[in-house]
Amino acid sequence: MPSYQAPLRDFRFVMDEVLDYPRHYAQLPQAEEVTPDVVSAILEEGARFTREVLLPLNRTGDEQGCRLEGGEVLTPSGFKEAYAQYVEGGWPSLSGDTAYHGQGLPTSLGMMLSEMVCSSNLAWGMYPGLSQGAADALRHHGSDGQKAQYLTKLNDGTWTGSMCLTEPQCGTDLGLIKTRARPDEAGGYLITGTKIFISAGEHDLAENIVHLVLAKLPDAPEGTKGISLFVVPKYLPDAEGEAGERNAVSCGALEHKMGIHGNATCVMNFDGARGYLVGEPHKGLACMFTMMNVARIGVGIQGLGLMEVSFQNALAYARDRLQMRALSGAREADKPADPIISHPDVRRMLLTQKAFAEGGRMLVLHAAQLADRVECVTSDAEREAVETELGLLTPIVKAFLTEVGFEATNEGVQVFGGHGYIREWGMEQYVRDARITRLYEGTTGIQALDLLGRKVLMSQGEALKPFTKQIHKFCQAHEGDAAMAEFVTPLAKLNAEWGEITMAVGMKAMQDREEVGAASVDYLMYSGYVTLAFFWARAAQAAHQALAGNPDDAAFYRAKLDTARFYYQRLLPRTRAHAEMIRAGGESLMAMQAEDFGHGFAI
Repeated sequence: MPSYQAPLRDFRFVMDEVLDYPRHYAQLPQAEEVTPDVVSAILEEGARFTREVLLPLNRTGDEQGCRLEGGEVLTPSGFKEAYAQYVEGGWPSLSGDTAYHGQGLPTSLGMMLSEMVCSSNLAWGMYPGLSQGAADALRHHGSDGQKAQYLTKLNDGTWTGSMCLTEPQCGTDLGLIKTRARPDEAGGYLITGTKIFISAGEHDLAENIVHLVLAKLPDAPEGTKGISLFVVPKYLPDAEGEAGERNAVSCGALEHKMGIHGNATCVMNFDGARGYLVGEPHKGLACMFTMMNVARIGVGIQGLGLMEVSFQNALAYARDRLQMRALSGAREADKPADPIISHPDVRRMLLTQKAFAEGGRMLVLHAAQLADRVECVTSDAEREAVETELGLLTPIVKAFLTEVGFEATNEGVQVFGGHGYIREWGMEQYVRDARITRLYEGTTGIQALDLLGRKVLMSQGEALKPFTKQIHKFCQAHEGDAAMAEFVTPLAKLNAEWGEITMAVGMKAMQDREEVGAASVDYLMYSGYVTLAFFWARAAQAAHQALAGNPDDAAFYRAKLDTARFYYQRLLPRTRAHAEMIRAGGESLMAMQAEDFGHGFAI
């Protein structure tokens, strides 16, 4: 069975030495509650819980999967008990609103816990993870009555949440949904329709499930402008606010999936189920985007968590597995062969995993700081600036980290060789589990269109400028530092090119909108590599500074510099290919007629 140790030393490095979390927390309203001792205690206890409780259930969940019996979904052995321990430990309420049974701690602490959960047991973690998004949507858009009724239960973990968007005939294009909401005499609505691919739509972990459902009212206009959001509980609350009468919502089937077997992915049938409008009529998509944005960052964290655990196990195997002699001569002459970590190509794979995981952690924890700040800024100008940067980085977190996360888990299998392909080692599960992260909550292509089309080009580049300005200032500040030249010189060039490429795509798009779609995925990947380069440069600067003080753990900082150099020399050059593909435009993509694609099939 794979092992996992939460990377607490790396968390501390990123928080304390790269991103200055102590100063960040001191500026938040919760400053008194988030002292270094409190943060350390939460992370250490989270590490213990994920290692001792969740990790042993990961393979169990994969092998057993969920079962649908008599309309009820039964989760794998141990999942229910683990959830009870999770609730008892107060973990669901960590970042919840104190007015509704929450602890009121920063959102960033919940994101750190999420990484540990995703590394130890992704399928289990999706149950409470979706509840966080549902709570966030209701906190921002629900009525006072809905908050009192549902937020308290979601925050304390008594009830869980789900997000019901997709239907058989539509996924991304939600304007095509057919689910209908008809007003009833009691002041609510009767919801009728079928939703598919609903993660955690039905299970036996909690007393009730709060479904957030997109549907259309009878007078709804066509398209996405006619979508409304409804809260539809599995059990209708009784007079005391507890789970009462069963609502007309049920699981019609479970999907048979490539991975995340321990999470119930459901076909949900709403047969005149009673629901309650959230927010204004026909404004449901905007409300749901609150939950979707939380979910998108959460999926990026899933990619991060999986590559971290895959790396840890690949590294342990590479240190022990003996195969061949090192090309430069025997490294361990007393043994019949050398450990495979001696071989350059194995090191390439391990360093690829390490660079993406540790770089991705810096990106996620930076986004987490923005998520903290957006909740407490007082001026409209500052809120707009924080929201703009977080909006820019969200599709990069989601899509880039899941793309390289899938690559990293594949490299983990490759390090093991044939043993990686065998189920007993557990490495192939990480690949299967990671594959879905590139799909749900918006595919990589959809995230790329959001980044390039909606965020960057629709703002005429203004959404990108503040972030590239941060990079520019960093490079300027270290321009005369000889030790940092290997990082800031290429970073400064790429940062300038980022703006040039953006302008070039924008000019082409003015003549042909297809150019946006043709460039978008390469643009996102280019943006992701440059963004991680920025954080690796900051890590290198922090490592140099620490080494100047002759620390006891100097090997840690030397490894940071070595990894930063590997990233710059072996991974960052991928930007050249993406830049060339962006500049190639859409002509070769769009020239062929649709009917001509299959000519090679003719006999």
